[in-house]
Amino acid sequence: MQDGGYDAGRIVAMLEPGSWLVKLLAAKVGRVKNSEVFHMSASSSRNLRLIASCAISALLITACSGQPSRGTAPAQGGQTVDVVRDPLTAPSHSGKSSPGEQAAVIAVRQVGVPYRYGGNSVAGFDCSGLVQYAYASSGKKLPRTTSALWQQTQPVAGHQLEVGDVLFFNIEGKVSHVGLYLGSGRFVHAPASGREVTIAELDSAYYRTAFIRGGRPH
Repeated sequence: MQDGGYDAGRIVAMLEPGSWLVKLLAAKVGRVKNSEVFHMSASSSRNLRLIASCAISALLITACSGQPSRGTAPAQGGQTVDVVRDPLTAPSHSGKSSPGEQAAVIAVRQVGVPYRYGGNSVAGFDCSGLVQYAYASSGKKLPRTTSALWQQTQPVAGHQLEVGDVLFFNIEGKVSHVGLYLGSGRFVHAPASGREVTIAELDSAYYRTAFIRGGRPH
């Protein structure tokens, strides 16, 4: 069934150029001089998760040092591309990443992890388990189940969505699926049994129809 999901090899390519997430996955690993490097290095779920992990590590390191540094990014055939690492400009107005933004980044790091019913760890996630894990890792406790998330988040209309908002979907006649909004009309989620954590477009035919509303943690 076509549900708007993307395999790992297309995730970096489909993100909106210049968005905060691209700055994290690209500029934070390094400002890539060869724009093709992430198309090539994201050829598998493992490589994409490595890129995201490197991005998070770089974020923590440069946040402490505040100084730019030089490095390399992986390219095709084992080659590397020179990069310059600069401190990331936080996407929130306060100058510091919000819990929702941090949760979104953590959730993206799980791309490629298999779906597992009842799972809320890197061994496997179901949809609400991924949301709970991402927020818990950013320091904010959220309910474990989709129904509890529905009840304990502030309703948000589609045109007011912010990075890190929980997205609720009507699947087979009931609110039974959630994801985390990434901005630019995309979200990260654990889709279903036999699938992996992935990034999808909210405006795809399937999810546009299924989408109910967002929810913002208090």
